[in-house]
Amino acid sequence: MNEATFYYAGLPSAPVLVARTSTAPWRAPINPEAYIRRKELRPVGNHAIVEVWEDNLAFKIHALLNSMNVMWTSTDVVRIGYTDELALSSAPPPPVILWIGVMPKSLSADDEEGDIVNVDVEIRDSVVTRSAGPKLLSYTHPFDPTDDIREPLTTALGIPISTQSTPHCEGTGGFFITEGPGRNAKRLLLVTVRHVVFTPDKNKNEHFEYKNDNHQHRHNITLFGDEGFTNYLESIQAEIFVQRCMVERHEERIKMVEGKNDPAANREREDAQFMLTKTKRTVEELNVFYQDVSSQWATQESRVLGHVILSPPINVNVGTEGFTEDWAVIEVDASKVDSSNFEGNFIDLGKDILSHQFIRMMSSHPRNSHSSMFPKSRILKLKGTIPDEELRHPTTTFDQNDSDPCLIVLKRGSATGLTIGRANNIMSYVRYYSAHDNGSTSKEWPILPLDSKSGPFSNKGDSGSVIVDGRGRVGGLLTSGTTGNTSDLDITYATPINFLLRRIQEKGLYKPNINPVLAV
Repeated sequence: MNEATFYYAGLPSAPVLVARTSTAPWRAPINPEAYIRRKELRPVGNHAIVEVWEDNLAFKIHALLNSMNVMWTSTDVVRIGYTDELALSSAPPPPVILWIGVMPKSLSADDEEGDIVNVDVEIRDSVVTRSAGPKLLSYTHPFDPTDDIREPLTTALGIPISTQSTPHCEGTGGFFITEGPGRNAKRLLLVTVRHVVFTPDKNKNEHFEYKNDNHQHRHNITLFGDEGFTNYLESIQAEIFVQRCMVERHEERIKMVEGKNDPAANREREDAQFMLTKTKRTVEELNVFYQDVSSQWATQESRVLGHVILSPPINVNVGTEGFTEDWAVIEVDASKVDSSNFEGNFIDLGKDILSHQFIRMMSSHPRNSHSSMFPKSRILKLKGTIPDEELRHPTTTFDQNDSDPCLIVLKRGSATGLTIGRANNIMSYVRYYSAHDNGSTSKEWPILPLDSKSGPFSNKGDSGSVIVDGRGRVGGLLTSGTTGNTSDLDITYATPINFLLRRIQEKGLYKPNINPVLAV
């Protein structure tokens, strides 16, 4: 079996708990003496299990496992197929597999071969644990030399956040809301996950509400943690180094044609001189930007974005829907943002994925193309939410196979940047254990990697990221995930957006509006 871990993605300092999976579909150990066929995860799509899973089947399986005293930790329903077969248009859908996670070494070989041998089941050992100045800059045009490097200091979603009290833990700011529609909102709020802003190793799991009391301590949220800010400065310096190397390259090009006067040499000289001038200007502007950031944003105080105003305890199996509750609302300081540098909720698609690659990945089937065009401005505006029914029964996008409707989704997180994945249309269940009870079960919305080559959808530090589809509709808030025998995630878990908005309103905020605007 191959090792795996389950963690809450915002807590790099959280204890790492070991799990195993008997499939590890795309990470089989390399054997030079044998040909290894790659496997990948796929959403369930059209299958009878979709209609009965949440109604009764999942609970019957959980009851069976509990009656056998199995310390199970997760139940996911996925398809697992060979990559070469999936590439064939005529290939049938791969088999549906029920993944059952159990505590390491809690089952013997005999147990694993017991009453469920006639069911497509994969058993894996696993343990579930909860895994964390100046005004913000205006977003600029794609031709600005500082365009990509300044993005973390703008209001583009994917904001790297930490807390002033625990700067070693970093996560991601999810999305902005205001209370009520229109321009009458008095404050701008940012939604993220609780386990990033109240780390379990430092805080009790208690309800927090800031009542604007002069005697109440503010729980401040900062842009970046200490290590994250250091890494950010180093990334700017790395880009300056690259551009300086390009200056030397263009100077060499000019020297190579020195003394030559033929048409080809003249064209080379003209092009090299143009690029040299442009690259030198880029170096100058990056140097100025680095000096500004290193001097104006260096202290925690200068990076304070705002403070937490509301966060209920982390809880599982909440309400009739049974999802995990793990969220916090941050009030953004009025001094940090105004109408001049706030453009609502948007994701900068950036340059991580080239436009033609983005379109191809979002349009795995030709029928998806209407909803996955790459905006010329690279800005994907968030518009509304994905209905609960569509999370389970997608209607607007399709997998490679016509018979499998599938939601293709994306996120921008502070750890892994822009990634694209497939939302599974059947909910997963996870089970949490503590010293005070024998386990509590909760429901999750699962996101799978796009394919066997795309890499993980998320990683540690991405907790709090907003997950959207190609039309900019919000699907959920990223909270956690499971890994295989490497640090890459097999499955990412999220809380559905409509459940989250209802809970925020029930806990005291008036009509959360995910299309916020600020008064001029």
